[in-house]
Order: sequence, then structure tokens, then C-alpha cells
Amino acid sequence: MVVHCVEHGTGRPVLVLHGAGVDHREAEACFEPALDGVAGLRRVYPDLPGMGRTAAPATLRSADDVVDTLLRFADEVTAGAPDAEYLLVGHSAGAYFAQAMAARRPERVAGLALVCPLLPRVREVPDHRVVAGSGEIGDEVFRSYFVIQTPDMLERYRRHVEPAAALVDEAALERIGERWALTPGHERAYPGPILVVAGRLDSTVGYAAAVDLVHHYPHASLAVVDDAGHALPHEQPELLRALLADWLIRVERSAAASRADGEPSTRTEPS
Repeated sequence: MVVHCVEHGTGRPVLVLHGAGVDHREAEACFEPALDGVAGLRRVYPDLPGMGRTAAPATLRSADDVVDTLLRFADEVTAGAPDAEYLLVGHSAGAYFAQAMAARRPERVAGLALVCPLLPRVREVPDHRVVAGSGEIGDEVFRSYFVIQTPDMLERYRRHVEPAAALVDEAALERIGERWALTPGHERAYPGPILVVAGRLDSTVGYAAAVDLVHHYPHASLAVVDDAGHALPHEQPELLRALLADWLIRVERSAAASRADGEPSTRTEPS
């Protein structure tokens, strides 16, 4: 199947996976400002199956099928260098899939960043609470998604989130959702540099389960961000940019260590 995507830049690929119910436009709006100043990165923003311009055929019936599709897409992105490493960034459900991809192909993934990750053992999810704004603007989806409800945030929602709703294949997402749990083994401890970012006010997935990942992954950095919910990439863009910059430095440090040990690697240089 064909996975629709948009790309920017050249160099080592970084696949940025959006969450459920949106398309590449939200991920592009949130992560491109943080990544476009980094030399040597080819930023790839796919539409996940059943969203945006990527169809979800009837044969695609589970989260495992989605991961298989994304792994084939990653192979296509690196077709000119089949052994090349790539980076993975995921928000929400995109982070769930990215985590599984890294577990399946750890030798191909140079670094993994999980933002507000959907996880199988979500717990201690707080009630939704607005920290800025009247709480009376926008539609119900906006008001339940953002904890910072200012006119600027509403404009971001209307430009980068709301338009995707009309393109969602609801029947396909319902079909996949019936087998949403990935096959055991997807949480295998990926050994590379990991960034985990969670919103303290995330009323969709919470932050407690994300904190647990620090004990699971040997090279994970964790940030739990106050005054941020599930829309953290919109609400705290400068902080997210700084956290991603640190992660990229750690990715390069790991790559340098691999080269010193005689393993080939592609260089990524923060500018």
C-alpha cells in the first residue's frame, strides 16, 4: 500500500508519526520548527493508515498491521541505503507505533523520541483542567484537547488539527481499534538514546505510565511538563525544541561511539 507523506531536508531520515484522528499536518506544524534548524536531517511526515491521504485497506485489521506497514515504509524511505539508520519521533498513538518499530528493528533506529505516548498501561489520568483562557472558545474537541485555550491556540487547532477530521476513515480506525494491543514483545528494551516527554495535565493518557519508561529503557531522558496536556507540542513548543535538541546531541554521541567501535553510522549535526 502507498503511504502518503511530505518531506523536508536531506540526510539521515527522521520519521515523525502523528496521533490518531489527525494527519501529517499536525506533526509537521509541531515538530518542523524544532527540526528544520538541524543540518543533515531528512524530515519525513507520513499520514498514518486511515488518516490523511493514506488509505487503510480491509486487509489492515490491527495495530500490528499498522506497524508492519510503517516498517515497510521506513524501508522505502531508506531504499537507497538499505542498512541506513533512521530516527523515530512519535506523538500519542504515533509514539505507540514508534516504540514498537524500535523494538522490532533496533539496529536500524538511531534514536527514539516519544511525546505524550499512548501506552498499554495508562494509569492515574488527571481530569481535564484549563490553565489559560476562558475555557469557552472553540468546539468540544478543542476544549477537551488543549489546556491552554487562547485565541492563538485555537488558530493552531483550526489550521493544523481540525481539517484532518474530514479525511479520517472512521470504519478503518474502528476496525484497527478492535485489535489495538500490539503483540507482546513490542516493549523490548530499545538500547539507543530515547526522549520521553509527557504533559502533567494530559487528560488523555496521563503522565504516570510515561514515567515508568525511564526504568525500562537504559538511555532514556524524561521530562514531565507542567501547564501542558495532550496537545503539549502545540502548548510548549520552545521547551519541546530544547528537549529534542538535547536528544539529537545524545544521538550523535551514540553514533560517534559506534563509529569508534568500527560500526558504520550516519552523522547528524545540530546547527
